[in-house]
Amino acid sequence: MDKANWSGLLDDVLKTPGIISEAYSAFHSYSVGNQLLAWSQCASRKIPLGPIATYKKWSELGRQVRKGEKAIALIMPITIKREKENKDPDIFQTFALKNNWFVLSQTDGADYANERVIPEWDKSLALSALDISEVPFALSDGNCQGYASGRTIAINPVAALPHKTRFHELAHIVLGHTEESAMHDSEQTPRDIREVEAESVAFICCALLGLPGLAESRGYVQSWARDTAISDKTAQRIFGAAEKILKAGRNHA
Repeated sequence: MDKANWSGLLDDVLKTPGIISEAYSAFHSYSVGNQLLAWSQCASRKIPLGPIATYKKWSELGRQVRKGEKAIALIMPITIKREKENKDPDIFQTFALKNNWFVLSQTDGADYANERVIPEWDKSLALSALDISEVPFALSDGNCQGYASGRTIAINPVAALPHKTRFHELAHIVLGHTEESAMHDSEQTPRDIREVEAESVAFICCALLGLPGLAESRGYVQSWARDTAISDKTAQRIFGAAEKILKAGRNHA
């Protein structure tokens, strides 16, 4: 597709109705305290930190907790009902540690089950050409599909659309967003623009490579853009990053 026509893709990503992926709410959102509890228990037991869920939730997601695995404890609210003779019972809520949760690494199943083989674009080739490394995902938040830091990216092993997430995180680095985050005293691109830029790059890459996830990508961009038009400057940054990422993964030998 001629680059001159890429502006049509940006019009599409803003104007065609999209959807908010259920992947962003598939897991429970744990408090900071519970995330720290999970981290400390994983560290002491030398378990790789990753998405956490109950036995039932992992089963719903098509994964099986391995036999013999010990659950981790998190704080959860519990309701106590105290009966009183000839009176309505006292009902109150308190909090207690319960061993009901397991980390992704304690389960068996097809990691990256949604990963796509892309004949026209090679992930390893692109990572090498862009001088970016893909590292293991190490967050307890299963709703986070991926993240970028410095010159590294990480993709959630149970991400709904790992190829789209990879393009998004690559875009954050190529666009210089991770460098901005490390330079706290410098002028930074606002968060909403960073997300619009990165996801628009992912949309263009997926559209040109014929990959699924366009409706989800539209929904993500529209949720951050909030009916605001993409400026010419932002559009040029998006086109430049998309071209660089696509070119990096194509073997021209």
